Amino acid sequence: MLKKRPFSLMIAIGTGLILCAAAVLYAAGMPEVMVLEAPYKKTRSSVTFTHQKHIDEYKVACGECHHDDQGKPLNDLKADDSVQKCIDCHSKPGEVRGRQAQGMSDQEQLTYHANAMHANCVACHRDYNKEKSARIAPATCNECHPKE
Repeated sequence: MLKKRPFSLMIAIGTGLILCAAAVLYAAGMPEVMVLEAPYKKTRSSVTFTHQKHIDEYKVACGECHHDDQGKPLNDLKADDSVQKCIDCHSKPGEVRGRQAQGMSDQEQLTYHANAMHANCVACHRDYNKEKSARIAPATCNECHPKE
């Protein structure tokens, strides 16, 4: 019986190490599903974004959403690369539109978190729907932000 204990202990430790390594690798890579929540007072529900669906079903490359500080696509980005969060650069809370946005350049408007998210996501969804001649991708407030 004493001989079985060291072997069982080795199996347990090995399994633990494998699980820890998997968790570290997963954490460093692309999350499959993300809940996008406004980091400020929000008036709408969160958006659930599925990386895998966009990659597999819609054939969206990482660089179509992720970009550098000049707005150029990160075309060489891989699923396991780390990226900055949108809020790191688009850090002003909320959204400006209508009268608030009058006189502001597009670049100034994109410093607002919601403006940047909407410009990136909604524009792509509208283009996709136009290309497919159908309303497939959500492109209105309530389609992306369902009532809770």
